[in-house]
Amino acid sequence: CFGSKRGPLSSTIGLTSALKGLETIAPLVRSVEETPEPISTDVHGTIPSWINGSLLRNGPGKFEFGNTHYNHWFDGMAMMHQFRISEGQVTYMSRFLHSDAYTKNSEQDRIVMSEFGTLAMPDPCKNFFQRFLSRFVMMQPTDNASVSFVKYKSDYYVSTETNFMYRINPETLETLEKVDWSKFIAVNGATAHPHYDPDGTTYNMGNSYGSKGALYNIIRVPPEKSEAKDTLQAAKVLCSIVPKDKSHPSYYHSFAMSENYVVFIEQPIKMDLLKIVTCKLRGKALSEGIYWDPKLETVFHLVNKHTGEVSSVKYHAKAFSTFHQINAFEEDGFLMLDMCCSDDGQAINNYLIQNLRKSGDALDEVYNATCRAFPRRFVLPLHVTSETPTGQNLNTRVSSQATCVKTRQDKVFCQHEDLHGDDLYEFGGLEFPMINYSRCNTRPYRYFYGCGFRHMVGDSLLKMDLKDKTFKVWYQKGFYPSEPVFVPSPDAKDEDDGVILSVVLTPSQDKGTFLLVLDGKTFEELGRANVPVDMAYGFHGTYASA
Repeated sequence: CFGSKRGPLSSTIGLTSALKGLETIAPLVRSVEETPEPISTDVHGTIPSWINGSLLRNGPGKFEFGNTHYNHWFDGMAMMHQFRISEGQVTYMSRFLHSDAYTKNSEQDRIVMSEFGTLAMPDPCKNFFQRFLSRFVMMQPTDNASVSFVKYKSDYYVSTETNFMYRINPETLETLEKVDWSKFIAVNGATAHPHYDPDGTTYNMGNSYGSKGALYNIIRVPPEKSEAKDTLQAAKVLCSIVPKDKSHPSYYHSFAMSENYVVFIEQPIKMDLLKIVTCKLRGKALSEGIYWDPKLETVFHLVNKHTGEVSSVKYHAKAFSTFHQINAFEEDGFLMLDMCCSDDGQAINNYLIQNLRKSGDALDEVYNATCRAFPRRFVLPLHVTSETPTGQNLNTRVSSQATCVKTRQDKVFCQHEDLHGDDLYEFGGLEFPMINYSRCNTRPYRYFYGCGFRHMVGDSLLKMDLKDKTFKVWYQKGFYPSEPVFVPSPDAKDEDDGVILSVVLTPSQDKGTFLLVLDGKTFEELGRANVPVDMAYGFHGTYASA
């Protein structure tokens, strides 16, 4: 285990090199038992006494019912985790989300509700004709909210990307209430990555599908309740954006937000709506309707948060895919857009459970065929007019290597700047980015954190320094950390005054899980809480202050 500072190398590596001999991580994608009552943990080192709250995590925890099993990592039933930290001690508990999907599957001991990569098979107790007719019934969207914990109007919810969320008691992880976005606004879903203004106003994005095709919608939810039982009351669609191809809209997992703008990234990961609507009829999973089209450019759409006006200027870039943004901020007439980018959009297809459970050469082959993500910055000029010259770089920021060139009246073509040196290739790139959100979101910033990916899941933690593009590393061979969560210290002066929390799993030890606490500044370990429980590798989470 080490913490080190890395800087740009003198030689150019250019690409991640092929890896061999990857350790099997099959135990990290196996079904696990819930721990519904808090249990104590064994703390080593020192966990700062000022931390008083809970790390809430979400992710798949059950991959089969009876003799039926899920095909994709995203399909597993949502399991919620709580690491309660107080006075230097930690307790742990977990519960399955009691969604309709989980309840119905449990009652029948088989998969009866389809998920992203798994088509539920007809009831074997029905006769042939009934099973045949069931194929013509529209597939219902899942309520298996396994992606993240989010907040609306000070309440905690677990979310996926359909129209369903569940309100959760963060103290007990009890499933409280199913909430349907489409009952409040005309959308068919929303991302699990909303953004928050300092006053609690929440922004999100969701698609709607009608007779005229698809629309991308920017959503705003006010910070206050008018009644105690409120959920999404007074939510509104701020504006709608028409896809370039209404029958093949882009898939998106998240979006970016600056002080005055929402930025939607229309990427070449496309959804074939005809295939998706007919997937049950054709006996195919929903995931079969999603594809990568590298011939298309990626387009940035800017929306004014205050007026809902969509900029007529479109910012284009070469084809890339992105799942997670790092930050976005405005400065000197430009909007800086930082995100984790991959030059290929097919990684989602590689996260089949059978791939993640492979070993030896077969596992190496899957990993080496998966394009890695790296942090990049795009610079978007905000004041492009008819007087703006074409054919020249509009980025006047001396410290920036990114370019933005007006090519016609309403189009600016952007080329990114790498936010890293060549040495990041050694660590497999970076994903699951995190910043000091309360202090730095929509503002200029210096540090961000993430997981290095020398495996199909994160295998290191990284602290990136934008000042000189160096980074610090936490790594322990055979251990796989989750998305880092930054918790600022109560008397913080500097941006990185605080701690990083991450849940670390190992496939080689039974019940070898621990909650890791790193110093946000030095990136050295302060302490860890050993949890005598096996967990599956999860997705996202948040810190809930007590």
